[in-house]
Amino acid sequence: MLAIAKMLFGSSNDRKVKSMMGRVQRINALEPRYKAMSDDELRHQTELFKDRLAKGATLDSLMDEAFGVVREAAWRAIGQRHYDVQLVGGMILHKGGIAEMRTGEGKTLVGTAPVYLNALEGKGVHLITVNDYLAKRDAEWMGRVYRFLGMSTGVIVNGLSQSQRKQAYNSDVTYGTNNEFGFDYLRDNLAYSRNEMVQRGHNFCIVDEVDSILIDEARTPLIISGPTEDRSELYKILDATMREMIQDPDTFELDEKQRQVLLSELGSERLEEMLTLAGHISEDTAGLYDPANISLVHHANQALRANTLYQLNRDYIVKDGEIILIDEFTGRMMTGRRLSEGLHQAIEAKERVDIQPENQTLASVTIQNYFRMYTKLSGMTGTAATEAPEFHDIYKMDVLEIPTNRPIQRIDDNDEVYRTEHEKFEAIAALVAHCYVKGQPILVGTASIEKSEQLSEFLNSYTYSAEQSRTLKPEYASASKSDVLKLGEAAYDIVSKSGKGIPHNVLNARFHEQEAEIVADAGTPGAVTIATNMAGRGTDIQLGGNVDMRVQKWLADEDAAGREVSQEALFAKRGEIEAQVAELKQRALAAGGLFVLGTERHESRRIDNQLRGRTGRQGDPGRSKFFLSCEDDLMRIFAGDRLNQMMKSLGVAEGEAITHPLLNGAIATAQKRVEQRNYEIRKNLLKYDDVVNDQRKAVFEQRQDFMDAEDLSELIHEFRQDTIHDLVERHLPPKAYAEQWDIQGLKEQVLVLTGLDLPIEVWAAEEGIANEEIEERLQQAAGQKMTERLDLLGEEQMAALEKQFLLQMIDMHWREHLMHLDHLRAVIGLRGYGQRDPLNEYKTEAFTLFEQLLVNLRHSVTRWLMTMEIRFQPPEPEQLPEMAQQTLAPQRQFQEVHLDPVTGHNERAAKLSDDLSAEDRERLPHTALPGGWENTPRNGLCPCGSGKKFKHCHGVLV
Repeated sequence: MLAIAKMLFGSSNDRKVKSMMGRVQRINALEPRYKAMSDDELRHQTELFKDRLAKGATLDSLMDEAFGVVREAAWRAIGQRHYDVQLVGGMILHKGGIAEMRTGEGKTLVGTAPVYLNALEGKGVHLITVNDYLAKRDAEWMGRVYRFLGMSTGVIVNGLSQSQRKQAYNSDVTYGTNNEFGFDYLRDNLAYSRNEMVQRGHNFCIVDEVDSILIDEARTPLIISGPTEDRSELYKILDATMREMIQDPDTFELDEKQRQVLLSELGSERLEEMLTLAGHISEDTAGLYDPANISLVHHANQALRANTLYQLNRDYIVKDGEIILIDEFTGRMMTGRRLSEGLHQAIEAKERVDIQPENQTLASVTIQNYFRMYTKLSGMTGTAATEAPEFHDIYKMDVLEIPTNRPIQRIDDNDEVYRTEHEKFEAIAALVAHCYVKGQPILVGTASIEKSEQLSEFLNSYTYSAEQSRTLKPEYASASKSDVLKLGEAAYDIVSKSGKGIPHNVLNARFHEQEAEIVADAGTPGAVTIATNMAGRGTDIQLGGNVDMRVQKWLADEDAAGREVSQEALFAKRGEIEAQVAELKQRALAAGGLFVLGTERHESRRIDNQLRGRTGRQGDPGRSKFFLSCEDDLMRIFAGDRLNQMMKSLGVAEGEAITHPLLNGAIATAQKRVEQRNYEIRKNLLKYDDVVNDQRKAVFEQRQDFMDAEDLSELIHEFRQDTIHDLVERHLPPKAYAEQWDIQGLKEQVLVLTGLDLPIEVWAAEEGIANEEIEERLQQAAGQKMTERLDLLGEEQMAALEKQFLLQMIDMHWREHLMHLDHLRAVIGLRGYGQRDPLNEYKTEAFTLFEQLLVNLRHSVTRWLMTMEIRFQPPEPEQLPEMAQQTLAPQRQFQEVHLDPVTGHNERAAKLSDDLSAEDRERLPHTALPGGWENTPRNGLCPCGSGKKFKHCHGVLV
């Protein structure tokens, strides 16, 4: 019945899209009106819209007109006109939903309409992208539209100074990555004055590649941390011990599904023996699991994880003597990012590179709770439907699938499954060679750097014969079998006799610098491209090649050669390139369009869909297929042995594959299980972080109130009174007899916390004295001492000192509180063995710790203000400019950490030379350039080796 109703009335998604198409017609009806306007008249519409908002109009009432204005402005500024379906996508974003649009449908342009409409309020709009390259590209590209309409655009990328960040956030539209926005939020809450804060609120946000950011990267929090003591020798010792021990597989239990590894009972015993013999466990302790050895056990477990779960060229690479993590979702290097809790150091010890110190958490927030701060949150991606329940449960966003502008012509073939990886590679290479000779561009997707390099080596040495071409299925041929045979003979001549194998490009973290260029040329006839992952690449694969990228490359070559390019020469060259690309596109279309070949299934269906979505853009023909083997990770973990035995029993010969729609369904079921497990991980993380989130908000809001306050003396007075009251109540309980009072304890604590050596024992000996009277005398003595300090320092200096101490004490105690919560979170799961809910236990314990934080804060502020030694000294000699001081300040030593679901990471603070803008550098003392550098061409590479042009690097200083 449901199927029949869907056929008659359409799905819920279809009905919603249809209702929005009515508004699109109204926007289309406005087009002649805006086309008739001059540029100035069109730009003036922005002021008219703002006036109407000020008089009570709503954004929804302005939507039709604002969208029409943006469409016309985009056509005039960048030569692109919104399709009707792109306007529908913009409406979904404006309403706080997720627009699922296929790859190549122009999501970048879709965002301009809702961004412009919401920016009219003047509260700022944030657009989040997956990397700095896309943030800069989109800010410049779409910024032309906003600037045409009189709005400012900013971009937040790594290496900006504080003034640059503040200017970018104060723009009408701000582009940047989720990490940059999240870390700026945390840094703002570690600032000591409003002037140091850069963000101005969280109004409206659009997240590009929303599934990648809010799902994949949300399994772990954003963390700002600072360095701790060096333990290099400990890591080396434990690594050597663990390497020796795990030679026996019975010493540990590995669960690849859960990515967990634990020492077995035998392993624990053997580890204890080895460490005891080496003198690392004291004979005075009760063994390995004595409380005194808890740190040793923790780092031993991290060494075990490093040597069993983390693989070179899959999870990380070694480059220039450093461990560089690999993002499992994009295949990119995560330069400067580090694993936490000693795991990164364990991998450094494993790979024999220099070991860097660990870090301690100073501030943290989950991606979920950061983005839920926005008044309105929306997103767009090509693959969100599979995660729709999670988006609704956590972010209250509904997913709506937007139809393509042109009908999809892509053909998705069933998967082929082989018994061994070698057989799979043989089949893949045969098809790749065939596409190469036929002139059909082919994109080969792999799951890791290791696999991409193995396949690359295989293609380099591959020989393709006419005999093999006969095994190709007819649907992959351009015509008859005789034509396939001819193609095979041609392939043999080109591929085999040349001795160079199959020409191809490899796109993975090792070749990150050539990414845009490789992707831009992946649609040319006969192009073979191997890519680790295609999520968030930002550059469309266009059949025939990418005109804009080719023009940019030509301009870069001309600039490097020092040749000036006139407008006429640029137009002429662009026309020449367009003609070349058009011819190449026709050849690629005739060969069948882009072929996407997946070498194995990813654990997430979305990643596979992102790969498939690279072909068939804007109605182009295309084909996709996945080749699998029983040795692939996903197959091996979930069904490899059973499937292998079944293929043997069915008599499947070597080199033959099985393929069936039911097999596709079984693989999708396995992927759903993994996705559900990952969802549970994210949901569990959020449950625990929600416990802390209210505390975090309270602390951060209180902190900002302290920064804004001119005078905190009343609050400091309350802190002092409460501290003394706590001391008296603890040592002189209200209902206790005088004989039971702890007079000596009170005297010592008063001396420690207030610096007052008072005759409390004499007071207590007075006839009939009550504890209230002793407290009153203590309050008077403390108040008198603070009055004397106020007279000595003056009101202005005292107010500044009180604010400074208060903020420092909040930061110190919040840091300790986070450390306690981390430790609590690590062990709270054990409460489940006692039939108690770990989450409820965590809530109770966290609340108790927070109450203790408030008590400790009052005591610390009182103690420091009353016992500090006051000295007066002349001012320091001439100092660096303010900007340089801010850049060199202690907080610049903070580490930025975002733990990836598999490879957590930690961003290093930017260097001084990257943090300072050109204007700020001019304020620093100029330094002479090294000998010979003065003659470096302005457009040449800087001799320092940074890879930047001289005029953008050391040339800025002269």
